Amino acid sequence: MCKKYRCSDVCKAYQPQQCPKLKKAPYVCNGCGKRVNCMMEKKIYSSKYAEDCYRETLSSSREGINQTPESIQKMNDILTPLIKKGQSISHIYATHAEELGCSKRTTYTYIDSGVFDVRNIDLRRKVKYKKRKKSTSTSAKSRAYRINHNYEDFQKYIEKKTDVSIVEMDCVEGNKDGHKVLLTLTFRKTNLMLIFLLENQTQEEVLKVFSWLEEKLGTDRFKSLFEVILTDGGSEFSDREGMETSQDGKKQRTIVFYCDPYSFWQKGCCEKNHEYIRYVRKKGSTFDDLDQKKMTILANHINSTKRDSLNGHSPFELSQLLLDNKLLSVMRYKLIVAL
Repeated sequence: MCKKYRCSDVCKAYQPQQCPKLKKAPYVCNGCGKRVNCMMEKKIYSSKYAEDCYRETLSSSREGINQTPESIQKMNDILTPLIKKGQSISHIYATHAEELGCSKRTTYTYIDSGVFDVRNIDLRRKVKYKKRKKSTSTSAKSRAYRINHNYEDFQKYIEKKTDVSIVEMDCVEGNKDGHKVLLTLTFRKTNLMLIFLLENQTQEEVLKVFSWLEEKLGTDRFKSLFEVILTDGGSEFSDREGMETSQDGKKQRTIVFYCDPYSFWQKGCCEKNHEYIRYVRKKGSTFDDLDQKKMTILANHINSTKRDSLNGHSPFELSQLLLDNKLLSVMRYKLIVAL
């Protein structure tokens, strides 16, 4: 080899001399003792370089949209009108998964990339949860009606009775100028939500609902369905004895427990269902223009929504299997079939 010039730089016909050791395992020069002084072409293995190449190939293979223009248009024709109608992605996939032909995660990615006519702003939920508040040191046990009926007592009760029917109860308030509020009763087992329109947010209005349900269902059936009720410390729920005692005053029709202060997640099933109400009536709107007939229509639509948490089924469908159908009949609830 010339000491003045590198043959590879001046000669187009130059071919490097290859070491015969590279023709057999391990096919690299890493372990060769002559590697430092060897003038032949070398092949060095670098684990970091190999890993970087692998990651780059993996990333580049997943970039872009792995769909034809025809399949994208087909997906757009299905998704856009349904999302515009207010249906969630989960509900759409429960009925159109085979037609869409890709995962929900991929659909969210496509929407985020602007592939379809709908955008993130058209999705019902594109928000973050607020940071949970820590429980205050103030104890609700000082209130007489809550003694032995706090959340800790609730946990002890359900530990002893594993197959207990738990119903979460709460009120949804309108704006300050209105009087009417919504009373909701949500069955943990099926997510079925009962909605009642109260004229005022008072103990008397709540007791009217309990009495009406007991009258329509019968005390024994009411006790079976509403075996345990978990609610918050609102003043409208402070008459625990009135809620627990049957109309004739002789039997216990349910047992009521109370969540800890500022611990709304302890009845998370109920709180999650309230989001569906807020899709229709935004926070701060009034309920004074509503009646119980409209509440039944609202409940039918909410209970007919298919959900991931229920393995693609709706609360109504599960309730037909797991709850007494007399309740559905009394409430005039029926399945709304989405197109």
